[in-house]
Amino acid sequence: MNNEPKGLRRNRNFVWHSLAGIIIGLVLLLEVWHSNETVKQMAAPATNFFSTKLTIRIQPFADMPTRQAENVYQQIKKVYSGTVLLPPIQLPRQAYYPQRNRYRADSIIDWLSRSTPDGYVTLGLTTKDVSATKGRVADWGVMGLGFQPGNACVVSTFRLSKSNLADQLFKVSIHELGHTQGLPHCPDKTCYMQDAEGGNPTDQETGFCAKCRKVLESKGWAFDGK
Repeated sequence: MNNEPKGLRRNRNFVWHSLAGIIIGLVLLLEVWHSNETVKQMAAPATNFFSTKLTIRIQPFADMPTRQAENVYQQIKKVYSGTVLLPPIQLPRQAYYPQRNRYRADSIIDWLSRSTPDGYVTLGLTTKDVSATKGRVADWGVMGLGFQPGNACVVSTFRLSKSNLADQLFKVSIHELGHTQGLPHCPDKTCYMQDAEGGNPTDQETGFCAKCRKVLESKGWAFDGK
């Protein structure tokens, strides 16, 4: 037999019903919040490989003068702080092309690529003559080569002007690195990404054009000094 006063019983039932209503309301709010977060995640753009912060590795080969490699490192670091300079190594023997006494740039890139960890891109530097296939020409001499996109590229000083070597070496290096970041050749004749078209137009270049610069800025390039 329940001797509890009716008024007290009604008050207690009211409290329990109120608490139950509050709990149900909180559950509904949590479900709405979770649903909104799910929609946001579904609407968010997919992460691009190059949107992740990369580290640029400057890899001089043993023939490359230390001063020139150091200069390239310092200039690239001005526009991309995540840059490191590695100790020199030997050119891969399998990249040598004895018929022309030069090295195949694509073979060097393939070799560098296999030793480049995820999250890195490697720039190889050499003084040796390098070449690649260009259209119907099986062995075309080049200043540098970089795949679009890719995780390695190579640059040679062999075809650069000795009177303006430091500046041209930087420009060709930044050009090939631009390819690894997905940039194609640019029609702007003052842009670092212009097509050399078999010559050496680097002295015309003054920087990345606005379009190319915007792409690189979206990937973390700072352009503090250039």
